[in-house]
Amino acid sequence: MKRPFARWSPDREIRNWALGLIGERTTGRRLNTLRRQGWRVLHSVQWPSKSDIDHLAIGPSGVFTINSKFRKGKAVWYGDRAITVNRAPTRYIVVSEHEAQRTSRALSDHCGFFVPVRPVIAIVGAAKISVKNATPPVLVVDGAKAHTLLSGLAPVLPPERVEQIFSVARRPETWTGR
Repeated sequence: MKRPFARWSPDREIRNWALGLIGERTTGRRLNTLRRQGWRVLHSVQWPSKSDIDHLAIGPSGVFTINSKFRKGKAVWYGDRAITVNRAPTRYIVVSEHEAQRTSRALSDHCGFFVPVRPVIAIVGAAKISVKNATPPVLVVDGAKAHTLLSGLAPVLPPERVEQIFSVARRPETWTGR
């Protein structure tokens, strides 16, 4: 019964974890609706380092790592190579790009062909999200609309390739490096 009250915990680490979970669940529920359109979605894919990929979406529009961020009531700004939250700089872009590159290497190694992976940052609960870049290297989207963004992109993978990549992504050894 401790978990529902974690977001009010005096321990900052526990509180941040609980708030992060709200963002992940919101984004995850939206991404799960893509399954009706031929998408495959995995949540909380574990690396040996104990870090994880919040969401991995594989579908007609490609392969995406989605990093959820719960920023209730905050102003999020995304420019050329920076994301700020209430004007404070973050490392979201660097972390998301690294996660996508690492995911691409793992999937490519186990699939036997190159698997490009595009990073997405899903912001949940922000008061305002401003994007000031025509071709951002990382997609930044409202987490409640992540499914709409992904399903609206041009198809690049046939259904059999989606299934092939998904079958590799489901195997724990893909992520453990074994």
